[in-house]
Amino acid sequence: MSYISYKLSPSPFLFVFWRGQSNQISLKNSLFIVIILFLLSCTNPDKRYAGKTVFNYNEPSGITSLDPAFSKDYSNIKAVSQLFNGLVQLDDNLKVQPCIAKSWEISNDGRQYIFHIRNDVYFHDDPLFKDGKGRKVIANDFVYSFNRIIDKNTASPGAWIFNNVNNPMISNEAGFKPFIAKDDSTFIINLKKSYPPFISILTMQYCSVVPKEIVEHYGKDFRSHPIGTGPFMFHLWKEGEKLILWKNPNYFESENGNRLPYLDAVAISFITNKQAAFTDFTQGKFDLNSSIDASYKDELLNKDGSLQKQFEGKFKMIRQPFLNTEYLGILLDTTAPVLKGSPLKLKAIRQAINYGFDRKLMMTYLRNNIGTPGIAGMVPDGMPSFDSTKVIGYDYNQAKAKKLLKDAGFPNGKGLPIITLNTTSTYADLCEYIQGQLEGIGIKIKIDINQAGQHLAMVSQLKLPFFRGSWIADYPDAENYLSLFYSKNFTPSGPNYTHFKNTAFDSLYEKSLTITNDSIRFNLYQQMDSLVMEEAPVVVLYYDQSMRLIQNNIEGLSTNPMNSLVLKRVKKL
Repeated sequence: MSYISYKLSPSPFLFVFWRGQSNQISLKNSLFIVIILFLLSCTNPDKRYAGKTVFNYNEPSGITSLDPAFSKDYSNIKAVSQLFNGLVQLDDNLKVQPCIAKSWEISNDGRQYIFHIRNDVYFHDDPLFKDGKGRKVIANDFVYSFNRIIDKNTASPGAWIFNNVNNPMISNEAGFKPFIAKDDSTFIINLKKSYPPFISILTMQYCSVVPKEIVEHYGKDFRSHPIGTGPFMFHLWKEGEKLILWKNPNYFESENGNRLPYLDAVAISFITNKQAAFTDFTQGKFDLNSSIDASYKDELLNKDGSLQKQFEGKFKMIRQPFLNTEYLGILLDTTAPVLKGSPLKLKAIRQAINYGFDRKLMMTYLRNNIGTPGIAGMVPDGMPSFDSTKVIGYDYNQAKAKKLLKDAGFPNGKGLPIITLNTTSTYADLCEYIQGQLEGIGIKIKIDINQAGQHLAMVSQLKLPFFRGSWIADYPDAENYLSLFYSKNFTPSGPNYTHFKNTAFDSLYEKSLTITNDSIRFNLYQQMDSLVMEEAPVVVLYYDQSMRLIQNNIEGLSTNPMNSLVLKRVKKL
């Protein structure tokens, strides 16, 4: 089976092609496309087709939509980011950089953002445009795109990103519109109140620009007929089998005087068996292996995280922090029935659990050191405000754990009720490790395994006093993590799953939302994280890392702690 092209007999392909193009091209042209696809299907093309570069990768979890309004899942985000652009984008250091907006200003009160739009950005060609040529992007396209996200009829899971826009339909504040096109090159966003993380939120794929005439023509089918401005254009999607994107010859970004992208195409496969996909990668059928699965972790890596000897030099490994914190949550709402008689209401017990197991040993033997022990707060390594010298969490200290147990009235755990920890099967090994280590200091843990969907629902409904959780950053600002502990964000309406409530924390959180100076705001974030560590509503396990394997002939694959997949600068030598 080829992993470069869409593999179908000509007849079914023509059916899909004609349906997508609505009979806008000739049979001669369609046959030409079939020939091109046939050439791409050759895993080892001969010299007549040399110079055509196709980047191949596998997406085991599948893709559900190519519409940026539904770019919630990471697999969708990766594909959508090749097809669309927004006002701004992130660099490898998580700094916000210009994209379709060449510059912007923020008002002194932090409530108004004014963006200046480039005049050389065009949508991909499509028969629905005049003469089939993509038209220029103007400010009003962003008005349409953003209003579409908050429109209830769209039902976008990203509507929350604009909760703070000054929208009369939501806030009933007269005289303001959330999004304004002052002219074709000036786009304005009005906020209800200052919110410094907002510029980072605008880097999310939800904020991509889309053309009104194309979206309204295809309706819900825009998910499979995406027209954007990105470095690659949609060509073909056989769901569950293959997605093919062609190079956008009119892309607006360049590097050192060279128009991007360098690749001719991107081909995405959907092999669900991760072990099989990894084997295909080692055989050169894929250019990228973007995650390390437990099924082949020990085959690939030594305990220190280095490559096993048999793989040295065969491909390159790129690893860096990934903004994901794995943790155990502890419900603190004393009105919740499940906390009746629970020792977790005592801070000393929560702290003893935090001190009672060795995170470093856990990472070595269960994770092959993929990740960093979580000993410096809830905000993960890789976040711009992260500072392990200013936020001190919990490291392994049996003596402190035993003293805390004694101070709580349970010397060596005597009289301490059994504590139930709820998790999913994926993380059972981590929980069993913690269970074994805590038993050594007198804390007995019972582990209950839940289905993933059931687990999340029970957490949201306050039915689990002690539960495994994780938080992947939606945007690169620590506020995203600290919002989990703000008292006005109690679940089920917000992400505060522990129902942590602290007046000092709330005051610092609200103050941070008025501060535009990064260094001052970061200091407030660190104070908040330190307060959370002191009260211990969570047991931080580790900060994740991304680990990508790429073939030796791949250059220019940039990445960042958001684990973005940026292919526009990739070269295949």
